[in-house]
Amino acid sequence: MAQDRYEYQVAGMTCGHCEMSVREEVGEIPGVDQIEVSHETGALAFTAAQPVQDDAVLAAVQEAGYAATRA
Repeated sequence: MAQDRYEYQVAGMTCGHCEMSVREEVGEIPGVDQIEVSHETGALAFTAAQPVQDDAVLAAVQEAGYAATRA
C-alpha cells in the first residue's frame, strides 16, 4: 500500500525530550508511521498509509506543548 509523506514545521522545540514528546503524540494518530522529528530544524515528517487530517496533527503537536504549521 502506498504511503503519503507529511511535513510540518514545529516551533519551540529545544532538545531531544521535545522531539520525544512530539513523536509520542503524533504517533497516536491512526495510520501514522516512520516519524522523524528534529529540534534543531523544527522539522516534523511522517508517512501514513491512510489520509491524515492537518487538524489531527496540529492538535497532537499542541498536546505535546508546541505549535506547528504545514511545511
